[in-house]
Amino acid sequence: MGFRHPVLLIHGINDTEAVFHSMSRYLTRLGCSVYSLSLTPNNGHLGLEYLAVQVSNYVASTFSPGQPFDLVGFSMGGIVSRYYVQRLGGLAQVKRFVTIASPHQGTWIAYGSERPGCRQMRPGSDFLQDLNQDAEILSRLDFTSIWTPLDLMIVPANSSLMPVGQSVPIWVPSHAWMVSHPQSLQAVASCLQTPLQVSVPSDRPLEQSRDRQKWPLDGSRT
Repeated sequence: MGFRHPVLLIHGINDTEAVFHSMSRYLTRLGCSVYSLSLTPNNGHLGLEYLAVQVSNYVASTFSPGQPFDLVGFSMGGIVSRYYVQRLGGLAQVKRFVTIASPHQGTWIAYGSERPGCRQMRPGSDFLQDLNQDAEILSRLDFTSIWTPLDLMIVPANSSLMPVGQSVPIWVPSHAWMVSHPQSLQAVASCLQTPLQVSVPSDRPLEQSRDRQKWPLDGSRT
């Protein structure tokens, strides 16, 4: 098995693309074309929808229109990536979508900050409820959530679980190590090398995602 598509890596809160140094090197050695960007601000000062727009703009300037690629999001980056896929048209190009230790159902740690992006990652936030209402959209691509039951940043740890796609638990003892631990690197590579299980024509209508795209860009609904 090999890599058919380039892969785009999206980092988490208070990180930059440098956090993927080990993962980028690992995937590149396996023959994968790896891309990444640094989101700004990276501390939750703005809503996650703003960061998703940055992802969308990066894709538009980096890949050809309609070019397939695979998407990997770590922690907050997984939620930002979901907004891009579910609300900003990413479904048309993303073939494999892997989240690593992402708070799909929220994390209690997010109550430690009043910043808009952090409030959006609280359990039961309007932002997460909105994304989760049509999470079945993710069944139209190959979606995998990689997570660790030992996570102390995603509380509870099973908040990384989703009702669609595949769940891959790995016993890595630290949230931060999920982008560098050998188990995690191997799990990500395996997901990206597995033949596609879902095939959706790129011109298939996106009624559900279009109906919900216009989230206010002011973080006011969290």
